[in-house]
Amino acid sequence: MSAELAERIAAIASDKKAIDIRVIDLRGIVSYTDFFVICSGNTERQAKAIHDGIYEELKNQGDERLLPRRTEGAREARWILLDYWDVVVHIFTPDAREYYRLENLWGEAPARSVG
Repeated sequence: MSAELAERIAAIASDKKAIDIRVIDLRGIVSYTDFFVICSGNTERQAKAIHDGIYEELKNQGDERLLPRRTEGAREARWILLDYWDVVVHIFTPDAREYYRLENLWGEAPARSVG
C-alpha cells in the first residue's frame, strides 16, 4: 500500500511539472516511514503548486480521502514537507535541495528516479 501511495504521489508531482523526482525506499532502514518522495520546483511558487496538487488530489480521491498528519514549510515554500505516515513528501526549491542534500543522508537506501 505504501509503495502504491509513493508512486501515486510521484505521478502527481510529475503532472505538476516537478523536476528530479526520487522515490527512496526506507523500509527496514527507519521505523517512522516507508518511503520518501523527494522532488523540486524551479521556484517557490512552483513548489507550492506541487504541494497544492498533491494535497488536493489525495484529499479528493473518492472513498479514501487522504490528509497529511502534518505539513510544514508551505508558507515559505523553499522546503515543504507533507507527512502521510508511510510516505513523507519533500518538495524543495533547487537551492534548498542543494543545501540540505537530503538524498545523501539516505545513500544506502534503494532509490529510483521518476519522470
